[in-house]
Amino acid sequence: MRLCLTAALLAVTIGLSPATQAAESEADRWNLADIYPAQAAWDADAAKLESQFKAFGACKGQLGRSAARLRECLDLNADMTKRLYRLYVYAAERLAEDTGVSASLALQQRVDLLQNRLSETVAFMEPEILRIGAPKVKQFLAQDKGLGVHRFGLERTLRTAAHTLSAEGEGIIAAFGLMNDSGQAAYNILSNADIPWPKLKLASGEEVTLDASAYTKYREAPNREDRKRVMDAFFGTFKTYERTMGVTLYAQLKQDKVYAAVRKYPDSITRSLDQENLPVAVIDTLIAQTNANLPTLHRYFKLRAKLLGVSDMRYYDIYPPLVRGENFKFPLAAAKQFTLEAVAPLGTEYVEAMRKGFDSRWMDAYPRPRKLSGAHMAGYAYDLHPFVLMNYNDDYESVTTLAHEWGHAMHSYLASRAQPFVTANYATFTAEIASTFNEALLLDRMLRAAKTDDERLFYLGSALEGLRGTFFRQAMFAEFERTIHAQADRGEPLTGEALTKTYCDILKRYHGADQGVVAIDEAYCTEWAYIPHFYNAFYVYQYATSIAASQQFAKAVAGGDKAALERYLGLLKAGGSGYPYDLVKRAGVDLATPAPYQALVARMNQIMDDIEAILAKRR
Repeated sequence: MRLCLTAALLAVTIGLSPATQAAESEADRWNLADIYPAQAAWDADAAKLESQFKAFGACKGQLGRSAARLRECLDLNADMTKRLYRLYVYAAERLAEDTGVSASLALQQRVDLLQNRLSETVAFMEPEILRIGAPKVKQFLAQDKGLGVHRFGLERTLRTAAHTLSAEGEGIIAAFGLMNDSGQAAYNILSNADIPWPKLKLASGEEVTLDASAYTKYREAPNREDRKRVMDAFFGTFKTYERTMGVTLYAQLKQDKVYAAVRKYPDSITRSLDQENLPVAVIDTLIAQTNANLPTLHRYFKLRAKLLGVSDMRYYDIYPPLVRGENFKFPLAAAKQFTLEAVAPLGTEYVEAMRKGFDSRWMDAYPRPRKLSGAHMAGYAYDLHPFVLMNYNDDYESVTTLAHEWGHAMHSYLASRAQPFVTANYATFTAEIASTFNEALLLDRMLRAAKTDDERLFYLGSALEGLRGTFFRQAMFAEFERTIHAQADRGEPLTGEALTKTYCDILKRYHGADQGVVAIDEAYCTEWAYIPHFYNAFYVYQYATSIAASQQFAKAVAGGDKAALERYLGLLKAGGSGYPYDLVKRAGVDLATPAPYQALVARMNQIMDDIEAILAKRR
């Protein structure tokens, strides 16, 4: 008997319903006055930064004079950077509160200009430190213990000697920073403002304008014909602009190629990863392991077809929830409590710090007109605390997003308290470990409390979707990115049509099109043009590596391994005090080996085993 849950909504309510939820209060809004009590204080700090730029000019040519002078200049550079970060967080989050306020947009633009000024001001530093040389820097470190806080930064600079230009050359590169990412800027305007998105009438009679936001909503529609029409119209629009999108992405690829050449790297991927001393073997191993484990992804799609009640799985069937849960309601207060309970294995210090954040207005929780969409965490205000933006709407995705973003927040909180400013900020490579770790603990907590198989099926399905999207999909993006960067590095022309063909080949392989697992319409192969992350070179792969690492960490910690807990908390507290690959490896996970990826695949298979066991009982 075929089990179809498409139309059957699970009628379970967790906590209070939206009808009984109190209206948004001041306690649900973050308090940006923690950063600056008023605009005048921001202006004064910006003026202070401007004066520091002038003072820092006196450091030029002086770094090698003595250990004390080097320390003074490095301390001043750190203070300027810390001040810029504080200015940035305030400006960015003011704009996030209400994107329609022109004054907030102007404030954000002022920060952008200050950031470029800072880059130009300090451009001489790395070439000058390289002229001082490693032996003299080592001597300075021995002479002045206060210089020790800058040891790792100095070592990073000396490590990149072969890729650092003269002071004049670095100054030119810094000046050209204002022209960076023109391809991305053009793409953002085209895709978010200028494309005339089609209007579409759904089976219900509802008419929608199918922009990117509407696409992410309606690609999950219960009605299968609606899903097909949504994808046909959305990717058909991108097909119309395929040539232009090809030009904008190719411009970004060429920019990355030029920077690699100027800095004497063999290719774009090596330059991009070398900024954090990451071995290319990490991406190579990720992609190799993902391809080796495509049978698990294909098993997932076959299970999805069973749950949706379809015999011919199509690409427009990959987004509807495995089990629909509109009647599951999770008020914000319940989500906070669930998250606190979930992270209990991390210890009292962690839990109480998170509780303090919940109670002290570190978060802007609910959606409002013109508020920035999505969710994020800003942890750059070093002397203060993290700020979390949410658009909470009482569904389970909001609960998992809250756990995710507060994983980031606690990472920043712990690192800032354990590290001086210069080593507090951590790399993206480690950032997503803390967030997805909390999601894994949340799943364990929800499954323990589930009273029915319906609830278990709902949570298991949500987790499975997350693993598929964060691991396999991001690895697929990484493989596409590695391929097109290599083509651009070789000097091959890349049109929109060529990019579509490359993406289509990879898309079909991952989804088992040749094996009849998921049918891919050629029209959907322009999906690459919809992914803005491709304009940020070699970024997306880190979602896949991070979730693989977090699954391995979470399994050990949840199992009561105290040594693993100490290593994991040590990783969070380490911030940016070492190279991220080394920090993660020291904590017990080597992302250049197959083990973490195999552990994630085993987790997916276990979840599918559990789902299929529930389905078997219902037969």
